[in-house]
Amino acid sequence: MDILQLIQSNLLTPIILFFLFGIIAARIKSDLKIPEAISEFLPIYLLAAIGLHGGIEMRNTGFENMLIPMLVAIALSLLFTLNHYQILRRLGKFNIFDSYALASTYGAVGAVTFSVGLSFLKNQGVTSEGYLAAILAILEPVAFIMAIFLTNMAVSKQIRQKKQSFTKDDTSDIEIGIQETKTKLSQVLHESVTGKAIVILLGSIVIGYIIGEEGFGSIKIVFDEMFTGAIVIFMIEMGIIAGQRLDDIKKVGVFLTAFAVIMPTFNGVIGVLVATAMGLSLGGSVMFGLLLASASFIAAPAVLRHAIPQANPSLYITSALGITFPYNIIVLLPIMFAISSIVHNG
Repeated sequence: MDILQLIQSNLLTPIILFFLFGIIAARIKSDLKIPEAISEFLPIYLLAAIGLHGGIEMRNTGFENMLIPMLVAIALSLLFTLNHYQILRRLGKFNIFDSYALASTYGAVGAVTFSVGLSFLKNQGVTSEGYLAAILAILEPVAFIMAIFLTNMAVSKQIRQKKQSFTKDDTSDIEIGIQETKTKLSQVLHESVTGKAIVILLGSIVIGYIIGEEGFGSIKIVFDEMFTGAIVIFMIEMGIIAGQRLDDIKKVGVFLTAFAVIMPTFNGVIGVLVATAMGLSLGGSVMFGLLLASASFIAAPAVLRHAIPQANPSLYITSALGITFPYNIIVLLPIMFAISSIVHNG
């Protein structure tokens, strides 16, 4: 399969064209913007649609069939997060806080990217395992929780090493600081699990499982046939935000720019190959790879600004939204589709 031809055809799809349109609108400093009420509604709608289909698929295939892919996805997400940290800390020379924040951003998943992936497969006339939506919901908080835990461990270790040089009163203050640091993990766990993205996704999965295909028929026109149209509108806003972030790319540096392209490619290709080995379909392997390749730019800022306030938000937001997201939906998706086609047909 000609990857360049696939990328070219992908560029001419409505989703990508509207995304590029949003970037151009931002660059020419147009006052175009999506009304706040709509921009708040669209992510909820997209997640609800994904969750409903995921719940229906879980009911059709059975939970036991998704258990192994789910466990493998969690293991790979944790492994990749640790790998990201080592690369950023040792090669990129980022501080501990920025390293863990970036590592978790790229270890987490992007629901918007997942939505675009589903639409891409639909354009190719290919389907995927719907239960991957459940894996999406579970992977979202996993990388954050581990990164925050490791950050707390690192901070606590540094504080303990300094305790010997302080007075008794200072030591008491340090112990209070350590306790405050440890409580952050429970806060992050609560924020991650109860955040609106996870709640609507998990809730929709449960509802989809309960109603099945028969119950879904009455709402299919809203949550199926209107799905691509909703993504198109949302892509305008994503394009506008990404366009506004283009100037910040210079600030993240050459290393992080390369990281934001190379690591998703590595993670995504590994994901496609592992998913194929587990027996997932052509489309399922692409979506599994996309889960591991995507970076979180909606949930990440909400969680990390409280959990690791010392980290620089412009680094993980700009790299994830300004570099990785456009690369994933324009270039990496066709590459993974081509690889998946080769290994499935080979």
